[in-house]
Amino acid sequence: MFDQVFDSLRKAADSGLAMQQELFKKWMGMWPGVQATPAGFGEPVAFQKKWVEVVGDLIKKERESLEAQFSAGLRSIEEAFRLAEAKDPQELRTKTIELWQKTFECLRQTYETSLRDFQAAVTKWTELVKGAA
Repeated sequence: MFDQVFDSLRKAADSGLAMQQELFKKWMGMWPGVQATPAGFGEPVAFQKKWVEVVGDLIKKERESLEAQFSAGLRSIEEAFRLAEAKDPQELRTKTIELWQKTFECLRQTYETSLRDFQAAVTKWTELVKGAA
């Protein structure tokens, strides 16, 4: 009875691994310049560990980026509420322009950071796939 259960589990695991390998080959086939069947696929554990490390780093960077964006948003909201403290229209105009400039500079930095992180992720992914090849 246990032999049948273990045999069924082994077949299911083999089937799942074969499906993952086929899916991986198809995904890799979509990337120009990357071999569709990496030679290092015989070492799925090492590849998986490296993949987990890369994804973990990416998630950590994304969390840090979101925290920075959230903090900047809170500062902008606080500064926007301080606009009401302006004593005359000229001071209101000056403070509004300063807030606008700070907000757009923050947005620019956020998008540049996101673009750099994306480029780094693609580079790591490419290195990971080429390393498996």
